[in-house]
Amino acid sequence: MLARLSIRDIVLIDRLDIDFAAGLSALTGETGAGKSILLDAFALALGARGDATLVRQGAEQGQVSAMFELAKNHPARLLLSENEIAPDEALILRRVQFADGRTRAFVNDQPVSVQTLQTLGAALVEIHGQHDARALVDAATHRRLLDAYGGLDDSTSAVERLWSERRDAAAAVAQHRADAERAAREADWLRHAAEELRKLKPETGEETALADRRAAMMQAEKIAGDLREAHDAVAGPNSPVSDLSAAVRRLERRGTQAPALVEPAVKSLDAALTALDEARGHLEHALRVADHDPQELERIEERLFALRAAGRKYNAPVDDLNALAARYSGDLALIDAGAERLAALEKSAAETEKRYTAAATKLSAARHKAAEKLDKAVNAELKPLKLERARFNTEIASDAAAAGPNGIDRVEFWVRTNPGTRPGPLMKVASGGELARFLLALKVVLADRGSAPTLIFDEVDTGVGGAVADAIGVRLARLGGRVQVVTVTHAPQVAARAERHYLITKDALEKGKRVATRVTELAATRRREEIARMLAGAEITEEARAAAEKLIRAAAG
Repeated sequence: MLARLSIRDIVLIDRLDIDFAAGLSALTGETGAGKSILLDAFALALGARGDATLVRQGAEQGQVSAMFELAKNHPARLLLSENEIAPDEALILRRVQFADGRTRAFVNDQPVSVQTLQTLGAALVEIHGQHDARALVDAATHRRLLDAYGGLDDSTSAVERLWSERRDAAAAVAQHRADAERAAREADWLRHAAEELRKLKPETGEETALADRRAAMMQAEKIAGDLREAHDAVAGPNSPVSDLSAAVRRLERRGTQAPALVEPAVKSLDAALTALDEARGHLEHALRVADHDPQELERIEERLFALRAAGRKYNAPVDDLNALAARYSGDLALIDAGAERLAALEKSAAETEKRYTAAATKLSAARHKAAEKLDKAVNAELKPLKLERARFNTEIASDAAAAGPNGIDRVEFWVRTNPGTRPGPLMKVASGGELARFLLALKVVLADRGSAPTLIFDEVDTGVGGAVADAIGVRLARLGGRVQVVTVTHAPQVAARAERHYLITKDALEKGKRVATRVTELAATRRREEIARMLAGAEITEEARAAAEKLIRAAAG
């Protein structure tokens, strides 16, 4: 519910804070005191369109904050989560209106878009009046209200889920049929391409490996001659190894005669022989690596040419040819098994269609029953509201051909204002005053089902008096027992029914140079005086005070 409304520098309001509570609250005051300004400011906080003229003259910006207390399971909490807004014990909507026309929106001090503010505002508050029946404009709203009244929300959700499954199944059939038709048109080319790639057997990474091997082989060809010459020098007929070995043996035989002279030379010669032997081994290994079959190089080049030619032909990187071959084979399999797969998909789609149709038909029947009860309940409320000759009717047009996520029904509230006249849509047939009273009757019947937790009624009692105004007050009070209701009223009978009474006045400031709107919650004595003013006008008489006291006591009783 709305707990507090704070307004700064909006039109005639310089600074205003109003605390609200549950139940029925009435706002009264003389014409021109600022009731419409108050509602315009509140609507701004709920996401209404901004207007630079709302900023008080001389101020750079105006600001409106609305604080709400929410139940733990309120839908607004889900909206907060979806918009990544940190939850808090209280929910605060704030809107800043700049004098240059710009606005900024905040939820719990986190910047948000105006659309987010509007969505939250719609979940929190409904504002209704003779010329403000936004909740009744869209026929989809009528359907939601009927479903809420009949307790059909779970059934509606089930139908919506089945509609989604039905749509997905139909899309799968259409996609498979299109794929099969496309594949059939390309069948000959596909068979040729798939067979060619099957024979080629391309592998991922093969091109790089072959290119590296080819480069290594070509480099090896260039140095193979030098390797052979070096090997001949080390291990060939002219190799110094045998002469060096013979020299070492001779020196070893002389070693006992002059060891100091011989041993260092022998040691060095042994090292040289060892190094030559290692060099021979390395050269032989290099020759083995460099030695390749010339035909292998030719085969590698032919393979590379074939792979790259296929890549150009199929307009794909060589590494993607393997996946392309699999795709072509899959397309061919689709052609070969397409009819069987299509039949299975069509069967599944038909079963989903059957389940959706059954659920939508059952929901439609439940809506018709709920509509009968709703019509009876609303019509029972019309006579006390001076609409005894009018009839309310929930018009349901069911058409399986127009099926949708919400079923097969188009729901619209119709009325007939007088016997013998043709009934029609509520928004088109009812006049301003009648529309407000029809709306009140609907809200009384629907109460906390399909309704925002805070309802604002703007002068729904205009043009009526006496018993009708009292009937309106009774119904507003009944509503206030289940949801929070705030009404702007000129009817003393309505004001007397309120649990809290706020007086809106326009006070002069700065020696009459400027005026400001003020809102005061009235205690018992002042409340009686205000209701007496509403009864008597400018001059309050004792009779008016007595009548006001009587109204208050009757309402309390």
